[in-house]
Amino acid sequence: MSFSETQLSYWLAAFMWPLIRISAMLTTAPVVSSRQTPVHYRLGLALILTWMMIPLLPAPPVVDTFSYQALLILLQQVAVGLIMGFVLQMVFGALVFGGQVVAYSMGLGFASMVDPQNGVQVPVVSQFYLILATLLFLVLDGHLLLIELLYQSFQTFPVATDGISRNGLSDVVGWGSRLFGGGLLMALPVMASLLLVNLGMGIVTRAAPQLNIFAVGFPITMLIGFVLIWASLPDVMDNFQVLLQDGFSLIKRLLFIGG
Repeated sequence: MSFSETQLSYWLAAFMWPLIRISAMLTTAPVVSSRQTPVHYRLGLALILTWMMIPLLPAPPVVDTFSYQALLILLQQVAVGLIMGFVLQMVFGALVFGGQVVAYSMGLGFASMVDPQNGVQVPVVSQFYLILATLLFLVLDGHLLLIELLYQSFQTFPVATDGISRNGLSDVVGWGSRLFGGGLLMALPVMASLLLVNLGMGIVTRAAPQLNIFAVGFPITMLIGFVLIWASLPDVMDNFQVLLQDGFSLIKRLLFIGG
């Protein structure tokens, strides 16, 4: 049994190019890209997805491994995969931002924990929102939908030297404003309510200057903050779900996926 150099190059391209796009997506996708997920698990998942998708994908172009065309194809596959995961990371970033605003409003800004998604310290409120959002993402089969979009991307954006345009990159950058807008929308009810509480504390301080407002006001503000977080939690998760749907819609628009 003998194999020609052309056959070996074709088999290598058929496996390598999809693997690069899938690996890039898993590097930035929520949940999978968490620092709590071992790298070899992520690599194993990329290999399994590639092995399952190869028979269903269009024939890839056969180019010299060290040519200029191969470099362009490599960059395009990395860009497509990174953008798919990065858009959803911005959705989760909106929750982190909203949780930080709530924590600073109720005096919990100093209580921080390590975010398992990004490995940085965030307030405990952001951590609480992030855990609930991760569970909701899995319950809504967001990970399965992301894999489906990944497969469809090979149909609309086959392996080639061309890929996402500059306009697509501009849309991703512009959509980043949704991170701050969505996070502020989630935190706005708690912020407004705590502002009224602080105004009330200021009136009490003017009426009774001998009252130690720091000893009384801080526990009250924190207690009311916890009650407001509990009361506004359904709306926060609803806003997260809407933002998640918008993120998937942006991915479909960038990759020209219908539906």
